[in-house]
Amino acid sequence: MVRTLLVVAACFLLACNQNLKYKTIGSIERLDPAFDSIISKDANAEIIAEGFDWSEGPLWIERKNMLLFSDIPPNTIYKWTEEKGKEIYLKPSGYTSNVPRGGEVGSNGLLLNRNGELVLCQHGDRRIAMMMASIDTPHAAYKTIAGYYQDKKFNSPNDAVFRSNGDLFFTDPPYGLEKNMDDSSKELAFQGIYKVDASGNVKLLTDTITRPNGITFLPDEKTLLIGNSDGDKPFIYAFDLDANDSLTNPRIFCNGAALPTKEKGGFDGMKADKNGNVFASGPGGIWIFNKDGKVLGEIKIPGRNSNCALTPDDKTLFITADMYVLRVKMRE
Repeated sequence: MVRTLLVVAACFLLACNQNLKYKTIGSIERLDPAFDSIISKDANAEIIAEGFDWSEGPLWIERKNMLLFSDIPPNTIYKWTEEKGKEIYLKPSGYTSNVPRGGEVGSNGLLLNRNGELVLCQHGDRRIAMMMASIDTPHAAYKTIAGYYQDKKFNSPNDAVFRSNGDLFFTDPPYGLEKNMDDSSKELAFQGIYKVDASGNVKLLTDTITRPNGITFLPDEKTLLIGNSDGDKPFIYAFDLDANDSLTNPRIFCNGAALPTKEKGGFDGMKADKNGNVFASGPGGIWIFNKDGKVLGEIKIPGRNSNCALTPDDKTLFITADMYVLRVKMRE
C-alpha cells in the first residue's frame, strides 16, 4: 500500500514538473467573444528560450518539429526543439563579409519556398537570399534571390511572404544599416515594398510607407497587409492587388494609436491564420484582429516584441520578444 502511494505521488510530482517546465510571462486579454474560438481561456505564454540580443523572424518547420529564429545583432540563427531546447543552427546568417561593421547585421525574416529551401532576409548583406544547403544540413552558403532595385542596393530586407504561386513580397526599411536613415551607404531614397517573381524580376509596389516592416497576405491572397513600425504613423495598412499586382485601394487596417493600451509604438511582424485572423506584433504585445481589422484580444508581453509564427494547424503561436522566445498553445 505504501509503495503504491509512493508511486502515485511520484507520478503526480512528475506531471506537475512537466506542467511547470517553462516559466510563463505576460497575460492574455479578451476584448471580443470571438477571441474564445482562437485562444482557449487557460492558455498562457511560455518562455521556451531566452538569452538573446534581439530575437526575430520565427519559422516553424513542421516536418522537423523545429522552430528557427534569428538573433540579429550576433548574426546567428538558432533552432529550438522540445527535446534539446535552443541550439545554434546557422552562423553567419545575414552578413558574410570579413569587413567589420556594427549595427543589426544578421538575418531577420525567415521562410521556406515551395521546394522547402530556407529563404532569408539578410540585413548585413542587404539582400533576399536562399541557403544553398538542405534544412537538415545547414551551411552558411547563400544564393542571392534579389539584391538590387534599378541597380541600387536595397536598404536591409526585413520581412517577407510567399504567395502560393512562388512570388515573393518583402519590405525594405533601413534598420539593418549601421546608421539607419543617415547611413552613407544608403542608395535608395525611400523604404520600399517589392515583389520578386520566379524569374528574379523585382517590382517596386510602393514607396509611400515610412517604415514598412511586417508583411502578410490574408488567406485569399487578394489583400496584402503591411505593418508600419513608425511610432508617428503606427498603422497596419491594407492593399488590394489588381491583375498586374499593383497595389490598389489603400486603407488603414488598424490604427495603433486607437488601440486600448497605454503602450506606444508601431507594428512589426505579423501572420494570418486560415480564417483570416491576424496576429500582429505591436505596442504592448501581440494583437489579434479578425479579417476586417476588428480587435479581438491581446497577448500582453512586458517589453518589446518583434514577430510571430503559427503552426500549420493554427493551434500554436510562437513569438519573438527581445531576449525571449515564447510559445502559446492556443487550443488543444
